[in-house]
Amino acid sequence: MSEFWLISAPGDQENLQALERMNTVTAKSNLSYNTKFSIPDFKVGTLDSLVGLSDELGKLDTFAESLIKKMAQSVVEVMEDAKGKVPENLLANGGLKEKMKYLKIDLPSFVTHFEWDMAKYPAKQPLVSVVDTLAKQLAQIETDLKSRTAAYNTLKTNLENLEKKSMGNLFTRTLSDIVSKEDFVLGSEYLVTLLVIVPKPSYAQWQKTYESLSDMVVPRSTKLIAEDNEGGLFTVTLFRKVIEDFKTKAKENKFTVREFYYDEKEIKREREEMSRLLSDKKQQYQTSCVALKKGSSTFPDHKVKVTPLGNPARPAAGQTDRERESEGEGEGPLLRWLKVNFSEAFIAWIHIKALRVFVESVLRYGLPVNFQAVLLQPHKKSSTKRLREVLNSVFRHLDQVAAASILDASVEIPGLQLSTQDYFPYVYFHIDLSLLD
Repeated sequence: MSEFWLISAPGDQENLQALERMNTVTAKSNLSYNTKFSIPDFKVGTLDSLVGLSDELGKLDTFAESLIKKMAQSVVEVMEDAKGKVPENLLANGGLKEKMKYLKIDLPSFVTHFEWDMAKYPAKQPLVSVVDTLAKQLAQIETDLKSRTAAYNTLKTNLENLEKKSMGNLFTRTLSDIVSKEDFVLGSEYLVTLLVIVPKPSYAQWQKTYESLSDMVVPRSTKLIAEDNEGGLFTVTLFRKVIEDFKTKAKENKFTVREFYYDEKEIKREREEMSRLLSDKKQQYQTSCVALKKGSSTFPDHKVKVTPLGNPARPAAGQTDRERESEGEGEGPLLRWLKVNFSEAFIAWIHIKALRVFVESVLRYGLPVNFQAVLLQPHKKSSTKRLREVLNSVFRHLDQVAAASILDASVEIPGLQLSTQDYFPYVYFHIDLSLLD
């Protein structure tokens, strides 16, 4: 599953034993993988500031999750010709140890091996400064995303409009990709070539009558140059001064003169515009041969060994310099930007989760700061109800009223503004990596 539960309990002896009981029960019942979730020691500040940060972090969490989902969807749209490869391009690059910053790490692996990025978000700074840095980073990514996707969507719309013009019937479609210079009499003061749409059942009638529809029609000047399901596009050459008379007689016989006069410069411009838009669109998502042919995850198929409580390990694979240099080869600018900034936004989001656990744990369990955060990954959807029951049983002592209200929805928790379904005896946050659902 791509679902994680991030919880915390006080770090005293009683609750550490409760965590061990939880770990034992969930392992025996095959309910979840459990790993320690490392959170640095932050500057706590005042209680009022923590209450304010709790609210701000909740909003920032929602914003960050919404942003990375938008970016994931943008990758899907840009990689429309290679949608099966989208997950390989939604990664969390770096963010662990210095020697591993060039690794391409899938999202579940990043979460289970999370380490706080001290260089980007110094833990020595006041919490409000750390949160401000994260908020500004995500806001800038959102601003850039809007401008880049707007430009791409404009390009895509212009191309679709041109493609629609080339996909219609003979009455409406552009003819620049059908006609050629040789189909027309050009440069004549007296003669002109018209294009006439003739229904398929009327081909024989057209051949018999077109020369007599008007005076001054050039004999044997008709030629079929294109067809669709309903009819064909014929040329006919006549004197300019009988154009209106010919149109009238053609209409009476259910032949339609298509308003079109050959302009080589205009046709060339339209063809070049179509070619340019196709090229520009393709360049935005041209996908790296490295990502598509070799695969890009250091941890294929998310098969990562999850470390039991008490002994978190780290992945040990790495990239050569040549592999790092080849990253991004053949990728268009929009896809490359989306990959890099999706990674940045995702990493920021998990840091926000860590901050939320810290702030809520201090508010819930008090000072001095002493709690243990644990990451649980349920094995399957059907086991989540049983897993919740185990957690509520193990940590019932932390909040008897909250634990009772989970079993009895009619019980109100005095002073608690949250709905009871979101409140548990322990600190709890949900991480859902199903970003493309």
